[in-house]
Amino acid sequence: MAMKPTVVLYPVTGMGHLVPMVELAKLFIRHDFDAAVVLMHSPLKHPSFDPFIAGVSATHPSITFHQLPPPTGSVADPAGQRLLDSVQPNNPQLLQFLSSYRRNSDVRAVILDWFCADALDVTAELRLRTHFFFSSGASDLAVFLYLPTMYSTMDVSFGDLGDAPLHYPGMPPIPASHMPIHMMERENVMFKKMVRMFDRLPDADAILINSFDQFEAEAVETLRSGVCVPGRRMPNVYCVGPLVVDASRDIAERKGERPACLAWLDAQPRGSVMFLCFGSMGSFSVDQLKQIATGLERSEQRFLWVVRAPPSGAGMILPHSDPDLDALLPEGFLERTKKRGMVVKSWAPQVDVLNHAAVGGFVTHCGWNSTLEAITAGVAMVAWPLYAEQRLNKVFLVDQMKLAVAMEGYDREMVTAEEVETKLRWVMESEGGMELRERAVAMKEKAAEARREGGSSQLSMLELIAKDFEEFKLN
Repeated sequence: MAMKPTVVLYPVTGMGHLVPMVELAKLFIRHDFDAAVVLMHSPLKHPSFDPFIAGVSATHPSITFHQLPPPTGSVADPAGQRLLDSVQPNNPQLLQFLSSYRRNSDVRAVILDWFCADALDVTAELRLRTHFFFSSGASDLAVFLYLPTMYSTMDVSFGDLGDAPLHYPGMPPIPASHMPIHMMERENVMFKKMVRMFDRLPDADAILINSFDQFEAEAVETLRSGVCVPGRRMPNVYCVGPLVVDASRDIAERKGERPACLAWLDAQPRGSVMFLCFGSMGSFSVDQLKQIATGLERSEQRFLWVVRAPPSGAGMILPHSDPDLDALLPEGFLERTKKRGMVVKSWAPQVDVLNHAAVGGFVTHCGWNSTLEAITAGVAMVAWPLYAEQRLNKVFLVDQMKLAVAMEGYDREMVTAEEVETKLRWVMESEGGMELRERAVAMKEKAAEARREGGSSQLSMLELIAKDFEEFKLN
């Protein structure tokens, strides 16, 4: 019996990277491949990492997971280690794994997480076809691919430019202050590492993006034209998204009981609830939580709010303890708002919530996974970016796509209660809010279309397989 063609996927260990990479693996399974997901050793693991992998292994036996052994001389201080720094030390283990694995498998390609550019050294040595999977949007990719060019022609740091607009090919003007925090200082070691990483992305055979053509048409056209990498070959770009997790099946550590927040939503009128949730790492100071609570109460809107404990000394990386709501929120807030609001500690089944008929708007940190979950559910967004590339996403969602409205003050010390109240009322009660919600519903239809038989993302996948896995012929 002939071996099935296999694709090897290599994500970094952050949940925001692992989850979409596993969704990509499922996509290959649907096209009659086997998928092997290789997990690098990392001293940092999100609490839901192991349950997530166990869940996927149980429901998708064609996806196998392979844990690399720890590198020699592992970093002693896990809190000080960044995802980017964990790639190079794992290269010898990856080389060893791939060398032995390919002897018994028909490996057609290795797909590296875009953070894993250093692993190109391994796949080049083994002469394996290599693609990058960019788990954020095409617009972000266009910016990041052009960054090495911009870096080489500028002698000033972004951090010195304030809100001065940066001009990237095919993109709306981006305030310099909205570039990711590690890029603010051009002499920053982390920034230099990222520039080197972006500089290596065009060395791949192809780049797969978790987006779809109709959602980011201008960015996709810009990427394909090659203007983001002047003087270099631009690899083929394939939009294969939106790849959105089925949270109810894969992430939750649930034993069949329905979460209380969904039962609560069942009792609310259609489209009446604002959902506030800020990703697996987003958290606020006590003062900011109090401002949000006051704004929610004054807005008189129905709400479902996921609250995390304020950040501890270890920062964003390590998991937060369960929040003490009585200590964090204004006195009597929970009692006064219990008829029209619900506060959930730390986690909610976000995909299920966004797809619930009662939800009419989403206050989000603009992480790409959350953005796509909102798009596929047809829910209007209020953008409150916190870290990483989220401020870039805010610019694209608000200024270019008109699918979000900004929560003003996100780039200053504090978002006020007044602003929270005003934005929630605007989304739920104004004509402009109604138009925003209608655009969100229209984009939901385009997202569904892209994933359907004959849709742009499905055709992208078929083209990728025909061009880049040419030995593999569809029956």
